[in-house]
Amino acid sequence: MKTPEQYVESLRKLNLEVYLLGERVKNPVDHPIIRPSLNSVAMTYQAAREEACQGLMTTTSHLTGKRINRFTAIHQNAQDLVNKVKMQRLLGQRTASCFQRCVGLDAANAVYSTTFECDRVHGTDFHQRFRAYWAWVQREDLVVDGAMTDPKGDRGKRPAEQDGHGAALKLIKIKL
Repeated sequence: MKTPEQYVESLRKLNLEVYLLGERVKNPVDHPIIRPSLNSVAMTYQAAREEACQGLMTTTSHLTGKRINRFTAIHQNAQDLVNKVKMQRLLGQRTASCFQRCVGLDAANAVYSTTFECDRVHGTDFHQRFRAYWAWVQREDLVVDGAMTDPKGDRGKRPAEQDGHGAALKLIKIKL
């Protein structure tokens, strides 16, 4: 698993084009507004290396059989979910901020089960492809993130200011 220093160095090696408040940031890794968030992510790597945190911050991958950062784990049972919450509490106490990895973890677990069901119904190979991708994420100890937003029409207006009733969510029922 990566050290916090390896994580930071991996960001320095990227050819990032970052804009903040309308201006290009030439060195996002050391920018005073960005660095606190980066430090919070680095804490997820630091805690995973501490012996006292091993039961919360790491687990064994069912994909590779190797020890991994829990932020790259696919939940296998109820205890995994309990440990995830305890891990998040620990990191919240240490960082007093968002540690940037929760939505990515939840999204990966959703994609894992969704691709399984899709393959079962439609005979596709999405699940095996996702498993291979996620095993790579685990081996490289990568940060996979996600984003959430409400699907409103005019982004210049608040949800209550939208014309009509806003976006409708359509549910697709799959026969199982």
